[in-house]
Amino acid sequence: MKKVLIGQFGEPEEVAECVECSEVGEPAADEIVFDVLAFPINPADIAFCQGRYRLRPQLPATPGAEGVGRVVSVGPSVSGVKPGNLVINLDRENWAQQRRVKANRVVVVPPGTDVLQAAMIRINPPTAMLLLSDVVTDLGPGDWIIQNSANSAVGRLVALFAKERNLHTINVVRRDHAIGELKRHGADASVVDGPNLASSVAAITENAPIRLGIDAVAGSASGRIAACVADGGTVCTYGAMSGENATIPAPELVFRGIEFRGFLLGRFLERRSLAEIVQIYSQIAKKVRDGRIATPIERIYSIDDIKDALAHAQRGARSGKILVAPHGLKAFSQA
Repeated sequence: MKKVLIGQFGEPEEVAECVECSEVGEPAADEIVFDVLAFPINPADIAFCQGRYRLRPQLPATPGAEGVGRVVSVGPSVSGVKPGNLVINLDRENWAQQRRVKANRVVVVPPGTDVLQAAMIRINPPTAMLLLSDVVTDLGPGDWIIQNSANSAVGRLVALFAKERNLHTINVVRRDHAIGELKRHGADASVVDGPNLASSVAAITENAPIRLGIDAVAGSASGRIAACVADGGTVCTYGAMSGENATIPAPELVFRGIEFRGFLLGRFLERRSLAEIVQIYSQIAKKVRDGRIATPIERIYSIDDIKDALAHAQRGARSGKILVAPHGLKAFSQA
């Protein structure tokens, strides 16, 4: 069996290796074994390899917060999961050809779901969903929110889920060319980031109050989002694509009462029972099966080419996600 290992922290394409390892073995009574069909490379995976993520495991370690697999065997005490099921794993270390996990740590994906799209259910969709439901808990139809990095995978999902809830979105991007694409995906209004962001946004909303600002960039971008939010509103940072610490001017906090919060998916999921978490993922999986969630994919690599895949995933101006198929593309036709 093959899996990806990092023996030290550093640049992902330098420290990640595809290695041969022992088979996972037969499942225990409450376990299942599944073949990993595909996994995406996310910013958190890059940070994990660099040693900048909140989890710093003992090395060597296998990255991979998400992926999709096909069940090949189950333990005698397992119910609700059977061989042939397509599943997403709620545990980590998924950059491998095969995994053996507790049966209650997987969610069965509905039949007919696109395999590649199912590989991206675990992180981005619940992040977008909970950013809208758990940060400002009483958002209602007609309310405005603003987000930067709006053409990212999470950003597109935020716009989609907001539209389902009749929330209005201002979608901040870095370049003009992204505006047309966001409009085609149903975004209400889009604007290019810059020093005059607040006045541009006020003109679009006709000075309607914006209750929630969602920030994936950090640095000075956090302050620009804060300047757009109404007095007493909330800015929530869930990423730092700029590589800088979030900066919000003191007057925004002191004089205008802006609340500044952080979001980490794992921390927000920990507030829920396992049954509630499974329900969230089941709802998302149905949206994926029905084609309501579809994330663009730029390229699919083999697990042997993990270094090239990691380098590609760190390039700017991509048209979609980078995925890895541990068993090759032929596995999809059998899935």
